[in-house]
Amino acid sequence: MGNIALLIIAIAFAVLVVFLVIVLHKVSKVVEEANRTVKLVSSDVDVLLHQADGIMTKANTLLDDVNGKVATIDPLFTAVADLSESVSDINASSRKLVTRLNRGSTKRKTTSASAVVLAKTAKKFFVKKDKTEAGVKVN
Repeated sequence: MGNIALLIIAIAFAVLVVFLVIVLHKVSKVVEEANRTVKLVSSDVDVLLHQADGIMTKANTLLDDVNGKVATIDPLFTAVADLSESVSDINASSRKLVTRLNRGSTKRKTTSASAVVLAKTAKKFFVKKDKTEAGVKVN
């Protein structure tokens, strides 16, 4: 009986060894594939980093160009802002003037009409006086 027990243990150990060899073989294939993938990814990453470096260089150049042009245009925007402020001030002043004129327009119309009637009457008076002094009698 002891020999059969040892035989069963030996067969179980042999099956375990065969199973471990198969598992280790598959693991080595996975590790090899992982190594190939890492090499491929690292070469692709190197290419991407090189291209990203070129893009960043071009972006910096473009940004410097834009900053230079903005600095050139900045006085124009300042002048436009000043002009806009001046136009707003003129509009406000003209509105105030129109408001003042509108408030006093009824008084001024009456005063203006009175002044016109007075001026016409004075003109008639002076014209008659001038003609009488010249020896011409006017009715």
